[in-house]
Amino acid sequence: MFGLSSRTIYAIAAIFILAQKSGERPVPIKEIAAEAHIPRNFLEQILLELKKAGILASTKGAYGGYKLARSASEITLKEVVTTLEDGYFETICKSDHPALKLFWHEVYDKIAPQWEIPLDELLLCQQKAMQNFTYTI
Repeated sequence: MFGLSSRTIYAIAAIFILAQKSGERPVPIKEIAAEAHIPRNFLEQILLELKKAGILASTKGAYGGYKLARSASEITLKEVVTTLEDGYFETICKSDHPALKLFWHEVYDKIAPQWEIPLDELLLCQQKAMQNFTYTI
């Protein structure tokens, strides 16, 4: 329940790029891979899974690529994580001990809601990061 695979971390980076370019043309895999620093072959597999889950849409052809299937405010990070991490939000307690069950249930109750972040909140983080970034000569 606590660790994320590289696939999921890459998926979040890829959909962040797609959210930034929302409303534009479909973004080619090559462009997403370059901007997110993700190996292209690995990215293709990830994007296909996100497409099957209804998070992304794709267009074929010379001007094809991927884009968000819904608005960034309608896609949560939890949706991305559960698509790529089977069972991530299930309780991890393997014990019948009541105290351990209670402990892991409380941990789950604190962590799971944190992933209900809509994708457009990542865009707000981008704005904050740019405000904090200063140039000095």
